[in-house]
Amino acid sequence: MVIEHSIVYFKGNKQRLSVLLAFNYKMVLVQKFPTYLRVLLLLSFSGLLFCKEDADKITKPSTPQGEQKYTVQTVVTYPQGLIADIEVPGTILANESTEIHPETSGRLVEMNIREGANVNKGDLLAKLYDGDLQAQMHKLEVQLKLAEQTEKRQAELVKIQGISQQEYDLSLLEVLSLKADMDIIKEDIRKTEIRAPFAGKLGFRNVSPGAYVTPATVMTTISQVNTLKVQFNVPERYGAKLTKGLPVSFVVDGSSQRFSASVIASEIMIDEATRSLAVRATVHEKSPALIPGVFAKVKIILEKNTDALMVPNNAVILLGRKKQVYVYQQGKAIPKEITTGARDSTNIQVLSGINPGDTVITSAIMFLRPGLEVNLMKENLSE
Repeated sequence: MVIEHSIVYFKGNKQRLSVLLAFNYKMVLVQKFPTYLRVLLLLSFSGLLFCKEDADKITKPSTPQGEQKYTVQTVVTYPQGLIADIEVPGTILANESTEIHPETSGRLVEMNIREGANVNKGDLLAKLYDGDLQAQMHKLEVQLKLAEQTEKRQAELVKIQGISQQEYDLSLLEVLSLKADMDIIKEDIRKTEIRAPFAGKLGFRNVSPGAYVTPATVMTTISQVNTLKVQFNVPERYGAKLTKGLPVSFVVDGSSQRFSASVIASEIMIDEATRSLAVRATVHEKSPALIPGVFAKVKIILEKNTDALMVPNNAVILLGRKKQVYVYQQGKAIPKEITTGARDSTNIQVLSGINPGDTVITSAIMFLRPGLEVNLMKENLSE
C-alpha cells in the first residue's frame, strides 16, 4: 500500500519514479525480513529521495537578470573664472637681526645698553677693561719715538757714507716693526669696544657692569624693525610660480587688517625633509601688530583665469598616474582621460580631454563602465 501511494506521488518525476520502482523490486526480495526492518528501510529510502529534491532546488542555476541601469547626476561644463590660490603658515621677521657678543674676554667697565632703545650704526654699547693694552701702547709709542730719531740720524750719515747701508736698514726695520706692534695693540683695544653693527632697536640686556664676559656671552640683541619680512614655505610643485615681485597678502592674530608684501627671494633648493621651498617677502605696511616672530597666515594667488573649464572634484577618477571622467553621450557613460590644473575647495580645472558643453557625470562614478547605459536625474533633465 505504501509503495502504491509513493508511485502516485513521484509519478511526475521520471527519474525519481525509476529509482522507486527499482526499490520496489528489491523490497520484494526482502519480503522475508522482519516487518520492522522493512519499515525502517522504506523510511530511509524516502528520506533520501526528499534530500535529493532539496539539493536539486539549491543547485539549480538562477535566472540571469538584466544589467542594472543607474540614474546619475551630471553637470554641463562651461568656461568660468578661476582664481587659484594657496594659504600657508608664515613668520614675521626683522629686516636685520643679530645677537651682540664681545669679540674678546674681559671685564665690563662701561654699559650703554638701554633696553628697547633705538641706536645708530657704530654707537658704543659697552666697553671692556683695556688698561693693560693702553700701557703696552704707551710703551710702544716711546720706543717708536726713539727709533724714529735714530733712523733720521742714520739717514744723514748714510748720505755722507758715515755708516753702511746695512746699519741704516736695521734702524728702519726697527721703526717699521714697532709700528706693526702698535697696530696689533690698537686692534686689541678696538675689540674691547662693543658697537652697534647697524641701526636698530635693542632687546633685553643680559649682563651688568662689572661682569666678566667672553665671546660666548650674549649681551643683548639688536633688530632692524623699520622694515619687516615674512617668511613661509610652499609645496615644491608651486616653487616655479613664486617669482621675484609676486604679490602676497597675510593676516596676523590681533589685527583684522590684511597686509601686503612682495616676494624678494626664494631658497636655492628644496628642503628634502618637507619637500617645500622657503620664500621671503618684504612687508609694505607698518603696524604695532607686526612684531618679529609673530605667526602669519599667508595667501598667495598663483593663477587668475577667466576662461577655465572646471569640473567637481568628486567627478574625477584616479587611475594610477592618469585621471578620467565619465561623459554622458546618447544615453551612455563614455570615459574621457583628462589632464588637470589648479583646483579650489570644490572644483578642479581640466586642461585637456573634454570640451565646453560636455555633460560630465558626477554620481555613481565607481559603478560605471565604458558604454554603460544610464539615466539622468529629473533635476538634470529640467535644466
